[in-house]
Amino acid sequence: MKKSIIFLAALALIASMALTGCEFPSKGESSGDKVTSGEYVSPYANSKDIFAKYYEKADKLMKNMSTKEKVGQLFLARYPSKYEDANKEIESLYPAGYILFADNVKVETQTSLKDKIDANQKRAKTPMFIAVDEEGGTVVRISSSPVFKEKPYSSPMDIYTKDGMEGVVENATEKSQFLKGLGINMNLAPVVDVPTSKKSFIYKRSFGTDKELTAEFAKEVIEAMNDEKIISCMKHFPGYGDNADTHKDVATDKRKEEAFYSGDFLPFVAGIKEDAPAIMVCHNIVQAFDKDNPASLSREVHDVLRNDLDFSGLIITDDLAMAAVNKYVKSNSAAKTALLAGNDLIITSSLSTHVDEILNAITNKELDIELVNNAVRRILAAKMYYGIIESK
Repeated sequence: MKKSIIFLAALALIASMALTGCEFPSKGESSGDKVTSGEYVSPYANSKDIFAKYYEKADKLMKNMSTKEKVGQLFLARYPSKYEDANKEIESLYPAGYILFADNVKVETQTSLKDKIDANQKRAKTPMFIAVDEEGGTVVRISSSPVFKEKPYSSPMDIYTKDGMEGVVENATEKSQFLKGLGINMNLAPVVDVPTSKKSFIYKRSFGTDKELTAEFAKEVIEAMNDEKIISCMKHFPGYGDNADTHKDVATDKRKEEAFYSGDFLPFVAGIKEDAPAIMVCHNIVQAFDKDNPASLSREVHDVLRNDLDFSGLIITDDLAMAAVNKYVKSNSAAKTALLAGNDLIITSSLSTHVDEILNAITNKELDIELVNNAVRRILAAKMYYGIIESK
């Protein structure tokens, strides 16, 4: 019964996507198997794993990594307040990478920031993701400083209003080139949530309330960022909707399943078809899929992303330090729960604590090392795909 409902909703989604010129594979195309009458096949399936070419090389690299090194690769950590502390963590905790915030760059120049990032990378046994939230508009970590930009990047929605989609693509390209010039190889953008009200928390960070237009935006920006070989990250799956700010408290989404398949998923599907490398999962409790857990910690939500939307890239949590997570996990179990749910890369503001948590879970046989290996394989392959790790 549930799959029938999903299939009907998916048909509505296909019809709406047709308005924007997007096409989906026909039944059975994703696997090549013969489909019998009445059998449900996901209309999102694209049958390709974008990092597959590098998995064998990633496995060879993992053979020379200790368990602690592999566990460190599960984490995208908040950059410490002191540069020296980052160097210590790099040498002892082996993080997959760091996220820079405005406080990390406000005292830097373009030259000094690039020099520090380069020095951090030289210390890393495994080259790192260096990430930032440079969405434009209300969330600008680098361009907020006049040392880096005369004025902060405008929001994509404002750019579109002034210069159309061509202006949005031009901005995404220029921004990507600018960030890469600083040594930043991952931008945690675009925001592809589709609120229905201008009063919604996420509205000013979104591309507006038009789901088809947001799908086009996702497609164009992912393509532009891929052309510049910088890692994009669509957020916040399965769609933030009109929910409250999960930085401050728990947010519960009570919408029906069909609303996601016919609305919120459109931009994610469009981005996935353009080889989106990463998707961030939000902390909302989305009752249509899981009434008990935040989406970031829900196996059911991750299964939808992997199986229904056929996403093969990195699944990334929002920061585990946010209030919406802390109310739903036991002490010292957030990272373990996130990994068990199906995340590959975990954003943390408590790197040492979470590395120890995963190491203890492995020792106590609460986590199978193969689960860690599967995530690390995808992370290393992604780094090879984007040239962060040489793949000769």
